[in-house]
Amino acid sequence: MKIALVRHPAPAIAPGHCYGRLDMPLSPEGLAALPTITSALAAFADADIWTSPAQRCATVAEALGRPARRDARLLELDFGAWEGRSWNDVPREALDRWAADPAAFTPPGGERVADLVARVQSLHDELRRDRRDRVVITHGGVLKVLAPLLRHRPVDLAAPAPALGSVEIITCPT
Repeated sequence: MKIALVRHPAPAIAPGHCYGRLDMPLSPEGLAALPTITSALAAFADADIWTSPAQRCATVAEALGRPARRDARLLELDFGAWEGRSWNDVPREALDRWAADPAAFTPPGGERVADLVARVQSLHDELRRDRRDRVVITHGGVLKVLAPLLRHRPVDLAAPAPALGSVEIITCPT
């Protein structure tokens, strides 16, 4: 089974802002990246497409020209009160608490990171049962969990997220 993991390209928000669940379109640069992404997925012409319902991901799915399954488990972490704010405006002590124990952290009014991990684990389990090739279009936080799970490796919530617009092909071990 091969899974193509795609992180959406640049959204229409200023760099340095938290935008987890904010539903926004792709920026002009993000739209310009679509041909590169679709070209990288040429070998997955017959694979099912699963996408986050967020428009910045659904736009990538639409560019592939085939039906896609929208799955809420692929949504980014809900950052609650931090959504739309500059990361520089988020209190440093809150960021330090998050860094100290990422799995136990919950942004104010947002989703527990452990809940993100649980929903991505659920999606992973379904992918493993199916054993079909897939294109999965989603967000950085989701990919930080899903990619290592597919490789049978531990999840490192402190690891950097894949680059915007990246495509990673994983051949899943049996």
